Amino acid sequence: MPEAALLKTPGTELGSSVFLNELVKLWRAQDAYGTWEGKSDAQLLEPYVVDKEKRKEIPIIGDPDPEMLWRLELFYGAVGLAIERKTGNMVTPMMKMHHEGFGRIVLIAGRLIVVNKQLRDVHRFGFLTMEKLVEEGEKLVNAGVEMIRKFPDVANYS
Repeated sequence: MPEAALLKTPGTELGSSVFLNELVKLWRAQDAYGTWEGKSDAQLLEPYVVDKEKRKEIPIIGDPDPEMLWRLELFYGAVGLAIERKTGNMVTPMMKMHHEGFGRIVLIAGRLIVVNKQLRDVHRFGFLTMEKLVEEGEKLVNAGVEMIRKFPDVANYS
């Protein structure tokens, strides 16, 4: 799927990915001063694309910077919002990260852990293409939705 099919200019309909719609909304919500109004959705999400050349420039061992951690939180926040949109269950992300770039993120609905992801080498977090970004996001969303449908009583317990 070409990038143009996934992302349109601001204010127009995005692709059919609920995850991608939520990720763009989260990014735009962070723009308190209107700095990114002229940017397309593809330009906003460009930091998530780390092709082979960019990956070679990133050291193998390194500490994640605050901007990288912020992008990671937005990514998993969008996964949680997409799960909410599909199931109606409120989903809360919780992340515990070591300063060296390893840790865990969980997405919780009620008392149910709907996504549980070990994170390593966070300073190198990214995807080869925009399509891979959407594919991974949708995979996590579908796993979370499946978990809620499998254990609805636990997900709805408050």
